[in-house]
Amino acid sequence: QVQLVESGGGLVQAGGSLRLSCAASGRTFSDSTMAWFRQVSGREREFVAGMSRLDITYYANSGKGRFTISRDYAKNIVYLQMNSLKSEDTALYYCAADQSSSVRVTTKSASYDYWGQGTQVTVSS
Repeated sequence: QVQLVESGGGLVQAGGSLRLSCAASGRTFSDSTMAWFRQVSGREREFVAGMSRLDITYYANSGKGRFTISRDYAKNIVYLQMNSLKSEDTALYYCAADQSSSVRVTTKSASYDYWGQGTQVTVSS
């Protein structure tokens, strides 16, 4: 069993930055692909960024050049640094873990086994 707890969301002005954190429990953190998704009410959950167990990263086009995913294996935490935020980045951000043996990052939410409760990011224009 893996538990994921996100933090770091909040209200920020357009152009600002936020760093989201996801603390993971369980011994399989290092073997998991970790990812961030986001969801706006009434819309499907969308992939934002992911990092495989071999530290291969993949970003959605929406965040390329602005978002950076990283992970601290000693602390079992995955981060999402978000810079140059835009109003369209406003969403509920979720952390997710994929415990398959894949070394690649999948963008499909159905492939992820565990999810956090989400942290709200609101960007004011």
